[in-house]
Amino acid sequence: MERRLLEASLTGDVQNLHQLLRENPLTLQTVSLASSGNPLHVASAYGHTDFVKEITRLRPDFAKELNEDGFSPMHMASANGCIEIVRELLKVDRKLCRLQGRENKTPLHLAVIKGRVDVVSEILSACGECLEDVTVQRDTAMHLAIKNYQFEVIRVMVDWIREMKKEHVLNMKDEHDNTALHLATWKKQRQVIEMLLGSRLLEVNAINQSRLTALDLLLIFPSEAGDREIQEILCNAGAIRTKDVTISSIPSPPEPYNQTLVNSPGTPQACTPRSDLVEYFKFKKGRDSPGETRTALLVIAVLVATATFQVGVNPPGGVWQDNYIPDQNNGTSSSTNKAHKAGRSILGSLNIISFCIFMVSNSVGFSLSLHMINMLTIKFPLQFELQICMTAMFFTYNTTVPALAPDNLWLFFTLLTASLPAIMPLLGKGVRKYAKRLKVLVLNLVCRGN
Repeated sequence: MERRLLEASLTGDVQNLHQLLRENPLTLQTVSLASSGNPLHVASAYGHTDFVKEITRLRPDFAKELNEDGFSPMHMASANGCIEIVRELLKVDRKLCRLQGRENKTPLHLAVIKGRVDVVSEILSACGECLEDVTVQRDTAMHLAIKNYQFEVIRVMVDWIREMKKEHVLNMKDEHDNTALHLATWKKQRQVIEMLLGSRLLEVNAINQSRLTALDLLLIFPSEAGDREIQEILCNAGAIRTKDVTISSIPSPPEPYNQTLVNSPGTPQACTPRSDLVEYFKFKKGRDSPGETRTALLVIAVLVATATFQVGVNPPGGVWQDNYIPDQNNGTSSSTNKAHKAGRSILGSLNIISFCIFMVSNSVGFSLSLHMINMLTIKFPLQFELQICMTAMFFTYNTTVPALAPDNLWLFFTLLTASLPAIMPLLGKGVRKYAKRLKVLVLNLVCRGN
């Protein structure tokens, strides 16, 4: 490019441009022959709107040319956020916003990568089909926005997608068959996930090249960046893991065939509708949301705590209503007339072994249920008040059980009920740990036997 023309382009000097054209009317015609760039590239890069207007009036074809870097003037203006120049170039030809440059990137792609929200809105208002353009890596503008953490751009594009009814764009896949939801989940972008799930046509359980759904990516690559909240959001939207997608996609046999399987005497139990029903109601990680699981566990723990407390303070057989000490001079004493005191358990007086087994088991269940309630209500509103209630309930139980026990077991049950709340969490971890070791040992023995 001629030095004086380059200087005019760099400074945006329209008068200097006119002076050059008066001296040599063919100046602009010979530019494209001398180099791959033209004055419009330079002016667009530096944001000289008036100069761009004049060049596009004289040589509108310059707007379609790519420079040596593979970018058009529209690419450069979009990347730099020059909204006025973008508007001027769109007046020349609206299709310029779909012009593919290096790596098949369009002006919209560059604007998205750089986070130019105004430019993105301007381009989409001119040509909504730009949303469907993909790069060499098959990335759409939405893919690029998520990869570059351009949240405001994503919000704008989602609004435009809904307005133009182009929700299918959200389900487009890149070279690895990842949808926008895959990428947002992988990068733990909760806000983006919520925006994407607002579309009714979004394929929540799309499978990528690695045979993974969005929920799979979250569970396989865990982090501390709000995984539980994201998992709950996905599950509430119907997200499931790949294995569940595969199972649900298998068509069921025709009705006569099902009937044959059920009635056949040689059919295994696993093929019966009863077994399928049991399997359906089993807990499945990834399908059942954490919130629903926590609620179910909390209900069970409360029921267990209520039942064990009630039985603990009112043992089977009731309590003695009077004091009785046999006459020491009378050598006979029946099993129903043993010495007892009012308020003591009848079962403890008549069958001390059964009483011990019953009370120890009941106390273990009561302590574990209180521990579960405490764990499941962490960070709940009014948690402090709830803990006061549970503590009062525990002391009531701890006072009542020893009072019901025979005299010779009073100290044992006092120590037992007082220590169980501290022992049970540690005991649970220990049992779980050794159970895993035992399972591994059994599997090793089975493998050696085979």
